[in-house]
Amino acid sequence: MKSRLAIASVLGVGLLLSLASLAPGQSSAQRAVAPPASRRPAPAGDVLPDGPLGEAIRYGERILTQTRVAAKEYVGNALSCTSCHLDKGRRAYSSPWVGIWGVFPEYRSRNAKVNLLEDRVNDCFERSMNGQALPRDGDEMRAILAYMWWLSRDVPTGIDFPGRGFLKMKPDRAPDERNGQRIHASTCAACHGADGQGLLGPNGDYVFPPLWGPQSFNIGAGMARLNTAAAFVKANMPYGQGNTLSDQEAYDVAAYFTRQPRPDFPGKDKDWPKGDKPPDARY
Repeated sequence: MKSRLAIASVLGVGLLLSLASLAPGQSSAQRAVAPPASRRPAPAGDVLPDGPLGEAIRYGERILTQTRVAAKEYVGNALSCTSCHLDKGRRAYSSPWVGIWGVFPEYRSRNAKVNLLEDRVNDCFERSMNGQALPRDGDEMRAILAYMWWLSRDVPTGIDFPGRGFLKMKPDRAPDERNGQRIHASTCAACHGADGQGLLGPNGDYVFPPLWGPQSFNIGAGMARLNTAAAFVKANMPYGQGNTLSDQEAYDVAAYFTRQPRPDFPGKDKDWPKGDKPPDARY
């Protein structure tokens, strides 16, 4: 998409509404609750708006689901955004995008700043995709925001809905990497490979993403953190059979694959400038 997308006015109104409705110090318990993300419908071509806005939503979906093709100049590995944000960003407890439009701006301790949704998108491109930030005013960013707005269109602004982010859980004991290696061999390797390098399809595209190595997420990604990886595994893995591993098994296998070699993140020295780094960070 080469022409400038005519969606700025819609997106701008949404950001202003988000800013107005997020009261300082408001906790998630004080907010209303929306239906679980897993029950939200996907954008369907026959109900999308006509014209440039509908085109932008479709383009945003294509970027997020086929990132290595649709935004290849900004991607440095074999992943797509939906490698982690499952079911086109609609799956509960896989950091869904449903409702995400209305909860930004949001303070993040990792950079000790109030982040806009654009910041969060670029954070993923630089870390999870091991690539480069999108131009903030470019067609790609506008399209991604349009898609996230579309998924969130029925969720009231400021809602911290069930299924947002990842499960909150703790291990019963210290994770056992050796047991994690066994679980990977018996449960994960069929899709992600015995060497964790993913599974290629006949056309050369990755059917299942690599869990470590040069084509995986870098050490600055959220999925490189033990707690995040374990929560994702618990709720979603093996694919289509979420919640079949125990909490401890999820921690064990997460400890195994998160500590395998992966790309560095050059900006890691700027993370957690206030000294509140979480204990499960890789660095």
